[in-house]
Amino acid sequence: MNDATSQKKPGLLMVVSAPSGAGKTSICREILRRFPNIRFSVSCTTRPPRSGEMDGRDYEFISRAEFRERMDRGEFVEWVENYGHLYGTSKKTMDAFLSQGYDLILDIEPRGAKAIREHYPLGVFIFILPPSYAELKSRLSLRGESPPVMERRLRSSLDEIREALWYNYVIFNETLEEAVDRFRSVYIAEMSRRDRWTDRIEAFLKEESS
Repeated sequence: MNDATSQKKPGLLMVVSAPSGAGKTSICREILRRFPNIRFSVSCTTRPPRSGEMDGRDYEFISRAEFRERMDRGEFVEWVENYGHLYGTSKKTMDAFLSQGYDLILDIEPRGAKAIREHYPLGVFIFILPPSYAELKSRLSLRGESPPVMERRLRSSLDEIREALWYNYVIFNETLEEAVDRFRSVYIAEMSRRDRWTDRIEAFLKEESS
């Protein structure tokens, strides 16, 4: 096998956004289960873990002071504050996965996604939506939060949904199985893009002419 076919390619970055209640976490977990070469980029946050969340799997839960220290050192490729809590994405962690040839899922809200796009223009940006506005309200109501908190989350979700227009792909989560299948199709198609295989095509033609 020649160098062009054996050389490890940089991984594919997939940035996934969705409003609360869209089912993004369930979809991403199923994709990670099906594709061993895909990794999940764990973001840092200052908020406390929710029920069922694990440090290092869902987020890296750190103090506000540590977050500020990392931010001052320029470790975050992007960071935002939501509902009084800080969230940040480590550029070092992302680059380590991608340089090793792993494909990467980054779960992030639209403001952070725009910042990521500036640093990783070849990334694939995917927005996941619930089937309808009524279903969004229904799913948010299941959280058992007070009406004012639910109303705030609903307004925030609608603001996020307006950002879906600049994403590369949109997946409506009618059912988990169908949504996962659509995500899988996006991944396979992006991995087959011509510009990811230009060097191998050239090596093929060079071998044929030698």
